[in-house]
This record gives sequence, structure tokens and C-alpha cells, in this order.
Amino acid sequence: MKDITKIKKTIFEKIKQTNEYGQEFWSVRQLAKALDYDDLRNFLNVVEKAKESCKNSGFDIADHFVDITEMVPLGSGAERAMPSIALSRYACYLIVQNADPSKEIVALGQTYFAYQTRKQEIQEQKRFEELTTEDEKRLFLRREMREHNKQLVEAAKNAGVIDPLDYAIFQNHGYMGLYGGMTAKDIQRRKKLKEKDNILDHMGSTELAANLFRATQAEEKLKRDNIKGKDNANKTHFEVGKKVRKTIEELGGTMPEELPTPEKSVKEIEKKEKKVKRLSAKKKK
Repeated sequence: MKDITKIKKTIFEKIKQTNEYGQEFWSVRQLAKALDYDDLRNFLNVVEKAKESCKNSGFDIADHFVDITEMVPLGSGAERAMPSIALSRYACYLIVQNADPSKEIVALGQTYFAYQTRKQEIQEQKRFEELTTEDEKRLFLRREMREHNKQLVEAAKNAGVIDPLDYAIFQNHGYMGLYGGMTAKDIQRRKKLKEKDNILDHMGSTELAANLFRATQAEEKLKRDNIKGKDNANKTHFEVGKKVRKTIEELGGTMPEELPTPEKSVKEIEKKEKKVKRLSAKKKK
């Protein structure tokens, strides 16, 4: 089976470049074309908004938006040196968040760069990088999922999803978007789990990563777009899940419902981990 991390070349991957220090970047001119902006001047207005977002987030603009000179092909076949901007992955993420949302390619770009940025954030955490086994990765991601679900609950509550039943419906909309129409109960049955089993405890690291991405992006969109009303919140969660699913497809990954169910649950792994820690503590005494 293909893994979500074994990606194919997308339009955004194809235009990615690497500088002399091995650092990846995107050209503002090429990104403008990829996002269907015919007029660079209009696109530069979007870039300025992204710079402001970068500054407001506490990051140094110069670390993510670097002025460069780029050779641009002319109609005659010749090339001319033109001013351009080298963009980091985070800069691209901010740009697509500020770009025209009516463009389908922009919606794909939002999901792509958000996923890659989130993936990069996790990989940059020393603790995650040191993980070597599938069980360790599952534990890490499941704990991340618990924390981000708390934040998603709060964001949904602010949108008007108050009652536990309403929140269960809200969560199901996210699953239906990500799993091609399947509810939590459908996923539970597909995994051949008991009614009391939490489906998140029976997911591998790849499936957990997809759900973590869904949860973080749904939370951000609810807040960013100031979504109000249960129906609108449900629709938002469904659309986010659907976009994540589409991105997995674009990247050549395996659909989440097709991923294998691990033999051990996360709870079993946690129980074993606690036992090992207790034994280790006794030996030290």
C-alpha cells in the first residue's frame, strides 16, 4: 500500500526549488502562475498581506520572504533578469491563506501547504524525530490528537455547537468528509471494533496524522472565518475533511479507510509503556 508520506509530484512540488545551502523555496512568479494569477501586481498585493500575517505571528519577514533576481523567459526565447521573491514553505502557506478562495487551485494550495507546514512542525520537534517505532509514533500522535481535540471542542463551542449530541454530529461531519461519507460508527464497524472502542485508539500513525491535520485545520478555519451556527460549523468541518481527503489523493496516498488497523490499540501500548516505566523505577531504587 502507498503511504501518505510517499508523495507524488504535485504542481507545488514541481515548482519547488533548492538553493545552494540545500534549503527549499518557491519563486513568487512561479507560485503566482500556479495559483492562476495572470497579473503579478495583483498577486503581490496578496504577498503583502501574507507578510503582515507573518509579522503579526511574531516571525521575521526576512526569514520567509527574500528578495532575489530571477531570469524570466521572454516571448522571443531570450531571458531577462527580473526582481522576484524567494518564499519559504511557511510564506507560501500564508500567501494561499490570503489568496482568492474562489479559485479551486487556491483551495488545494491551502490544504497542501497547511499539511506540509504541519508535517514540518512535527518533524522539527526533537521528540518526534527521535521516535523510531510505529508504536512510539502512534503514542505521540494520539496524544497530540487529544490536545487538539480539546481546542476543536472550544472552537466548535464558540461557533454554537454546545450540546454533546450536537458535538458528536459535528465530529461525524469531519469524519464523513475525510472518509468519503463514512461516520464514526461506519469506521468502527469497518475496523471490526467494539461499540465502546475509540476509533482513534485503533489507527496507525499515517491515519492519525491525517485526522490530526483535519482537526487542526477545522479549528483554524472556524476561528479564522468566525463561523457561527451549528449547521455552518458542521458544513465547515465536512469541507475541511473533504479537502484533506482530496489532498491525500493528489499526493498519491492511501485513503484513510483503506489503511490497515493495528493489532494493538494505543491504550494497550500506553499500558505497556507505564509497566516498563514502573519496572525501570524499581530497578533504580
